[in-house]
Amino acid sequence: MDFSLGLENLLQHFFAVVNPFATIVLLMSLALYINRAKLSYLVMGIIYLADSLFIYSNVLYYRQFSDFISFGSITGVSKVAKGLGTTTIGMIQPRDAMYLIDFVLIIILFASHFIKIDKHPFRKLNAVATTCIGLMLFSADLAGSEANRPQLLGRTFDHSYIVKYLGINSFLPYDSIRSLQNDQVRSNATETEIDDVLAYNKKNYVAPNPVYFGKANGKNIIIIHLESFEQFLINFKLPNGEEVTPFLNSLYGDKNTISFDNFYHEVGTGRTSDAETMLESGLFGLPSGTSFFTKLGTENTFQGAPAILAQKKGYTSAVFHGNTGGFWSRNIVYKNLGYNYFFDQSYYDHENPDTQSLNTYGIKDKILFSEGVKYLEQMQQPFYVKFLTVTNHESYQFSDEDNGDFQSTDNPDSKVNQYFKTAHYLDKSVEEFFNYLKATGLDKNSMIVLYGDHYGLGNGQDSKDRKPASVLFGKTPETWTKFDTTQMQRVPFMIHMDGLKGGINHTYGGEIDVLPTLLHLAGINTDQYVQMGTDLFSKQHSQLVAFRNKDFVTPNYTVYRDGDTAQVYSNKTGEEIDMRDNPELLTKVDNWEKRVDLKLKTSDNVNNKNLLRFYTPLGFIPVNPTNYSYQNQVQQMEKLRDSLGDKSTSLYSQNGNKSTTDLYTTDSVQLQDDRTPIDSWSYLDKK
Repeated sequence: MDFSLGLENLLQHFFAVVNPFATIVLLMSLALYINRAKLSYLVMGIIYLADSLFIYSNVLYYRQFSDFISFGSITGVSKVAKGLGTTTIGMIQPRDAMYLIDFVLIIILFASHFIKIDKHPFRKLNAVATTCIGLMLFSADLAGSEANRPQLLGRTFDHSYIVKYLGINSFLPYDSIRSLQNDQVRSNATETEIDDVLAYNKKNYVAPNPVYFGKANGKNIIIIHLESFEQFLINFKLPNGEEVTPFLNSLYGDKNTISFDNFYHEVGTGRTSDAETMLESGLFGLPSGTSFFTKLGTENTFQGAPAILAQKKGYTSAVFHGNTGGFWSRNIVYKNLGYNYFFDQSYYDHENPDTQSLNTYGIKDKILFSEGVKYLEQMQQPFYVKFLTVTNHESYQFSDEDNGDFQSTDNPDSKVNQYFKTAHYLDKSVEEFFNYLKATGLDKNSMIVLYGDHYGLGNGQDSKDRKPASVLFGKTPETWTKFDTTQMQRVPFMIHMDGLKGGINHTYGGEIDVLPTLLHLAGINTDQYVQMGTDLFSKQHSQLVAFRNKDFVTPNYTVYRDGDTAQVYSNKTGEEIDMRDNPELLTKVDNWEKRVDLKLKTSDNVNNKNLLRFYTPLGFIPVNPTNYSYQNQVQQMEKLRDSLGDKSTSLYSQNGNKSTTDLYTTDSVQLQDDRTPIDSWSYLDKK
């Protein structure tokens, strides 16, 4: 009733019902080792009471923060209390009486002597057996959970995953161990270590191109995150001659769009969240394991895009995402970055199962955009917003009726055929959103940035994962190479703005370069901020593109590293180069390797040791996450709008305090007969 755990199937419901027994049997069994009967009963009562209070505390905490009580929230109790403020009483609801029913029942049972204190000594062997039963239940739960969700503990996507599979009692010790491991690394960090980072930053900073610096000054910035979208989709035609992404193709070549055709994703195992980490902070994701967002982002200090834009240019910021707020711990990390609003799955029509995927990825993109504009039009301008699409994610459960008469390929691999279907759907979703921007006039006062976050077909780095798609590119499974795989790491990066002199830019770059590029376009110099990338428009931009596994690409060469050896391929021919008779190139490769290693090492040191806590740029105010709440956001926006009165810059206010949602046209089959009026906020009133 109180935790949004995203239970998706019968097995997960089973885990959620069973897992509390494991930890409570284990905890209660501790009292069985006490010989004195009354003391044993008393200890059991204390354990039971403490656990119940812990559960209810999590209920109240979740209602405010959409997360569970963590080790960090306990050690930083003063900050948590400040964040809760006087709202704690307001969060208590009548139905909370159910959390007291068991105590009332137990008191009645003891008072009526239905339960009597057994004064006989409890055999130690039975106590050990009870403890073992608890351990066995937990082990069975953990084994079954790992089978259903591999790498549950090693690669945590969401705090709710731990609670869903292992229970609320298991989350806190898990989070505590993880936090202590992080703290051990951070405790060894010293303030002087930031000096090396600042020295690296100063040496590698590049000045902005005066032609582009401030070109988007005062403009709204709209980021469209194209889930799993690869560069090859641009202008790709099916055997029947139909374009997979006709709108994005037209946008790619538009006179007001600058498109980069040698732009690479640089994500690791964190995938989407790694792309966000680079976009928002200018730092890489982690080299292995889980994502930076989940492991470190909930506690780290940031110099993030939302905070920089707010403090330097007065931007309001928001994220629109169709998945649950806790996935990749976004509901916490976004506050640390300084995002004013976060409209997650709960803010869209997610009661109808046909509006979303049944396998956790979230709301369909047409729903995300069409319903998201209800909140977008209420935001004060200029705004910095990000739309995270999901429908093009591999394995997204998708119905053919969502795509009209679009026909995919007859590739023997079903994933390839499905990829084209979901990409086409994403294309149409973006087109509908652009039509809305044009109809409302937002297109004239906005810079729209579109980028692909990571690979789409296959599972990424190993070339064998690409072989089912090889026939699409004139290859066979036997001739497909790892060089081909690297070429498929190219993803689109487009900057669209009215009056921008467009064209295809052949500069080599990657996701780490996006933040300094956007800030320079907005008229903010980045020399004070710690960022690993460089402005793509700068004449001094480094075209050495580092991948998270330490391989890299230059305009002429692609280099793969295996220990102390390196394989070098020509980008022109795709063939491996014999380095034995090429000492000049060998020296260049050695130099590039050192630069890549230093860049990744510097980023990892900043992240793992939280070094930004030791450095505050001149004029920058560190973000206080307790200043942000993602509860009752509609009321927050309306209150701000009303307080500003005639000074309100929201699109809603500029339209004479009338909604613009009637200007949004969609062919979504789910929305044809079921549109939520802007003035009613019907399903939000329930929150």
